[in-house]
Amino acid sequence: MGHSGSTFGAAFDYFTDENRVLKKDPQQDYHLEYAMENSTHTILAFSRELHTCDTNDKSITESTVRIIWAYHHKDMGEAGQNYHGSNRGSKSLRLLNPEKAEISSASLPYFDLTNKDVPIPDKDTTYWCQMFKIPVRHEKHHVTKVEPLIQKGHENLVHHILLYQCSSNLNDSVLDYGHECYHPNMPDSFLMCETVIFAWAIGGEGFTYPPHVGLSIGTAGDPQFVLMEVHYDNPSYIEGLIDNSGLRLIYTPVLRQYDAGVIEAGLWVSLFHNIPPGMPEFVSEGHCTLECLEEALGAERPGGIHVFAVLLHAHLAGRAIRMRHFRNGEEQKLLAYDDEFDFNFQEFQYLKEERTILPGDNLITECHYSTVDRIRMTWGGLSTRNEMCLSYLLYYPRINLTRCASIPDIMEQLQFIGVKEIYRPVRTWPFIIKSPKQYKNLSFMDAMNKFKWSRSEGLSYNELVLKLPVNVRCSKTDNAEWSIQGMTALPPEIERPYKTEPVICSSSSCLCCSILLTLLFVVHVTARTIGNMRPFV
Repeated sequence: MGHSGSTFGAAFDYFTDENRVLKKDPQQDYHLEYAMENSTHTILAFSRELHTCDTNDKSITESTVRIIWAYHHKDMGEAGQNYHGSNRGSKSLRLLNPEKAEISSASLPYFDLTNKDVPIPDKDTTYWCQMFKIPVRHEKHHVTKVEPLIQKGHENLVHHILLYQCSSNLNDSVLDYGHECYHPNMPDSFLMCETVIFAWAIGGEGFTYPPHVGLSIGTAGDPQFVLMEVHYDNPSYIEGLIDNSGLRLIYTPVLRQYDAGVIEAGLWVSLFHNIPPGMPEFVSEGHCTLECLEEALGAERPGGIHVFAVLLHAHLAGRAIRMRHFRNGEEQKLLAYDDEFDFNFQEFQYLKEERTILPGDNLITECHYSTVDRIRMTWGGLSTRNEMCLSYLLYYPRINLTRCASIPDIMEQLQFIGVKEIYRPVRTWPFIIKSPKQYKNLSFMDAMNKFKWSRSEGLSYNELVLKLPVNVRCSKTDNAEWSIQGMTALPPEIERPYKTEPVICSSSSCLCCSILLTLLFVVHVTARTIGNMRPFV
């Protein structure tokens, strides 16, 4: 983004070169608006155009931005700035995520879904899953806000929290204990919870529903059981940590105009979604097909549904995600995108304007991956070392459509690596290959790993999978299906790669294009050093 150096009399735009040396930018785009300092805080507010068209600056878009900050206790001297030492940090943010007007919820009832004394293992990453029963029963209410409840002192330990709606076929026996998610021994009931209804990530606030929409609870058709997944990040392998973090759901008996729904769109999580190793760029596409939307919306809501927020979801190989929207074959503006995807910062993005989805539209979730550091295939699956390519649409009014996804045909993937025959009928999963000889009696997964992947082979494979016929997944609640489920459809002819809109450079007079950033520095200082403390960013 460019750095800023500052004493209160002056403010400068700096950038770093590949050796991390700070240099004053010949094009100054940083404007100090306000500065204040007391014994504990230094506050700097500055403004900058979103697109300066300065090669030393980073454009500010709706994507995730990594903010890096640093400061020193002393002013910049004649020789330049002092090295910050350990006074530094970083944070992922979405600077342009529109804020929702806060409606006071102080007097509203709420219930908490919190972990009870979860022991955090002394390992880098732990996913903990706990089932809960929604306590509001027998009468309809609307959840209007969901807030994180992070145990004091655990702000850096709790990395993200996802809340999934579960099948209503479960009973209270599933509430007995939590377990590590994605673990071979985890309870089968966890697999009955697939639709994300809330997501919070480190650095994020709570989620507030628009004033005309709420998440319905308390009736037979509403979520009875939910699964809360908490990602704990313990890179220092600290022993003996016990956590009680979770979520607070604020609700009201004063019903809003519409019930919110969630649609999971993208690639059905399956081994049919796979990414070769050693690829700096690989693109997967999941289709919420015209056929599925035609049937479900045509039957339930011919006038369309209105999307107000989107969560884009991939795992550790994910680098960028776009949600493309087509109507009668014509591409509309992107529904949502994140060209700087950060797995550890996943939240619902509010749309600037609600988007209507009509019967006959189709939606494509486009995921970009990098597997340069991997030597084996990456498979679609639940673990963070597996991959996903999903987008969750928050919309109203709620209809009976929970999943609108696809998986690419498998036989042509096998033919690509030279497989001629598989044993039929298929009695095992992953199925076993019959011929040719080099793959005989290997599983599909073993054969794909045995194939010698080069970058050019990976690129050819990528071109192939994007054109393959897709199997349509079009699901209702509780695993019921629309009639289109399981049908084969051809993906639409679309322009690849997606053409981004050209950036328009802003002049300094274009105040409406500016973004005002406020940086808050909290510095622990003694009385002796207060007089000469000055930050640089």
